[in-house]
Amino acid sequence: DIAILRTLGASPGAIMRILDAYGVELSGRHAVVVGRSPILGKPVSMLLLSRHATVTICHSRTVDLPSVVRTGDVVVAAVGRAEMIRGSWIKPGAVVIDVGMNRNAAGKLCGDVAFDEAKEVAGLLSPVPGGVGPMTIALLMQNTCEAAIRRAGG
Repeated sequence: DIAILRTLGASPGAIMRILDAYGVELSGRHAVVVGRSPILGKPVSMLLLSRHATVTICHSRTVDLPSVVRTGDVVVAAVGRAEMIRGSWIKPGAVVIDVGMNRNAAGKLCGDVAFDEAKEVAGLLSPVPGGVGPMTIALLMQNTCEAAIRRAGG
């Protein structure tokens, strides 16, 4: 599993680490990934599939996106649009991982999920800033240290 995480990238790996840290059971659950990028949306979808989740990949042009998101037990928001995912789109009790890094109309750093709305509905919700970003940095540091140790013959 660690080798797969390294191959697919630090941010997808960070998402999986967060889910593991909170004991989120993925087997048999429906995960909705909003975002199809080759560096985040697609790799995290593959990692979720490897944990036996049923995965739906969608994007900003998905027809009736709110209805699709509402089916997710786990939602990964990686669409790249400030506060696009509204609280009303979230299934009550769902786990929501926000990978977005945007600025809203007021210039405030925010994610792809409307946090104040979603926190009233979600069972777990990662914040922006302070969620996936710091875990991604931690994984990058871990990979750098491991590479240095291997290079030194350790």
